[in-house]
Amino acid sequence: MTAHKTNWLTTILVTILSVLILIPLYMAIVISLKKPSEMGTNLANFFRFPKILQFANFIDAITTTNFFQTAFNSLVITVCSVVVVVLLTSIISYAIARNMNKRFYRWTYYYLVSAMFVPFSMLMLPLVKQLSFLRIDNKFGLVLMYLVFQMSMSVLLYVGYLKNITVSLDEAAYLDGANSWQIFWKIIFPLLKPMHATVAILTALASWNDLLLPLVVLSGNGNSAVTLPMAQLVFQSQFGTNYNLAFASYMLASLPVLIFYLFAQKQIISGVVNGAVK
Repeated sequence: MTAHKTNWLTTILVTILSVLILIPLYMAIVISLKKPSEMGTNLANFFRFPKILQFANFIDAITTTNFFQTAFNSLVITVCSVVVVVLLTSIISYAIARNMNKRFYRWTYYYLVSAMFVPFSMLMLPLVKQLSFLRIDNKFGLVLMYLVFQMSMSVLLYVGYLKNITVSLDEAAYLDGANSWQIFWKIIFPLLKPMHATVAILTALASWNDLLLPLVVLSGNGNSAVTLPMAQLVFQSQFGTNYNLAFASYMLASLPVLIFYLFAQKQIISGVVNGAVK
């Protein structure tokens, strides 16, 4: 009886949480399909579905933000950031995980992870000045910054995952004549696919949706370096905000990340490591 009650309680709780999560998504869809005159001032108008769907909002949002160019800029930065973060942090994490008993690697791990507790606001001004001094206040510098800011969480995740991969695999490969690089690329790296997907999604979300860092780093690079979140600032002014076009643009911007997640979710939930060592 207790188990039955607990199951009902869990079901009700999950249902309530699901509704709370879906409400903002519903509001975003509804607002993006409305006319400005249908918005009103009370909360009920935000939830009321429009009588006529205004798909023209999406066309106007694409035109206003120069969507394809700005989305391409964001995509280039995001893809480069994901590749660099996955490759470098997985290599660093492998070296740390396999040598955690040595003081240098152990303290390196603590140092990298502790960087998560440093707020970006403290680093923003020094970073901008340093990037400008080194003349890398461009897309390359931005990718480098995403590597720096994503390294802490990525190393934490990779090292935790690598601890569950037995050292017996490395030892067996050493006996077969493989060196450390061959062991990593041919054995360990493929086994890290679920964690690759997780780190890739976290990095993609951070770089694709980011406004502040591109705004600070790329502000002097002209229109050719404008990212999609930077272009979406056009919907906000001192006289008001065009919520209909803004939410239409936000819905379009969410599609690439959603598609990426749908392709990567299998890797996240799969048990690749299970059964690797018999």
